[in-house]
Amino acid sequence: MAKAYPDPAWRTRVGSAALLLALLWPAMVFSEFKPWLLLDAQSLRAAGAFLAGFLQPAHDADFLAMVLRESWQTVAIATAGLTLALVGAIPATLLITEGLSISRLGTGRMRLPAALLRQLVRWVLVLLRSVPELVWALLLVRVVGLGPTAGVLAIALTYAGMLGKVYAEILESSEAHATDALLANGAARLPAFLYGALPASASELVSYTVYRWECAIRGSAVMGFVGAGGLGQRMDESMRMMEGGQVSTMLLVFVLLVALADLVSRLLRRRLG
Repeated sequence: MAKAYPDPAWRTRVGSAALLLALLWPAMVFSEFKPWLLLDAQSLRAAGAFLAGFLQPAHDADFLAMVLRESWQTVAIATAGLTLALVGAIPATLLITEGLSISRLGTGRMRLPAALLRQLVRWVLVLLRSVPELVWALLLVRVVGLGPTAGVLAIALTYAGMLGKVYAEILESSEAHATDALLANGAARLPAFLYGALPASASELVSYTVYRWECAIRGSAVMGFVGAGGLGQRMDESMRMMEGGQVSTMLLVFVLLVALADLVSRLLRRRLG
């Protein structure tokens, strides 16, 4: 019979597990995490009633017509918000992408005014993407009132910061010979972007943009819970009324919307690849 040797690292593993539990316990206490409430009789009855309806999706004609209408509004909110985000993100990308800097030509270093402007735009993008779209929606609902307008503006603000940052990183990591040649021969920043940097990075840029559109669809659904319109607002109403069947149908529609966005992304990548 083979002799059993003790694990030489058992003390380290036990110590690490004890340290993890010591750190996790205060977090659970301060977060008021009480999983035993799920086993409360009242909670079990409410969950059972909700799940009973959830397993039978609602499918009457009037409700399905409303779901289709609100689904279209959700897609419209995401698309309009992303379009506005592009209006802000593309000029910001042209400004902060170092590979498109005209002032660095020859010396390889940007002049101080150009560097300060680039840093200022970077900080604006940091501010925009640091605030989640849900928080922007909460603020904008107070300003413009309930409805899709708040959702469109919230997506536009947050996604402008995200798109501007990632677009610049994609362009800076791509092949720069064509861009440098155009700038060195007197081309402006926009033509250098369109004919130099864009062809080399088009596939990645489109893929990321469509991915953000997919995220915007999910985000517009979540923002509906704070009154920013779309299918999420209807889902909030159904959940408040404990209508599990209606919630189930709307969740299935969300899955189909995300699957559609993924299909569009794959088709575009295939065409550009």
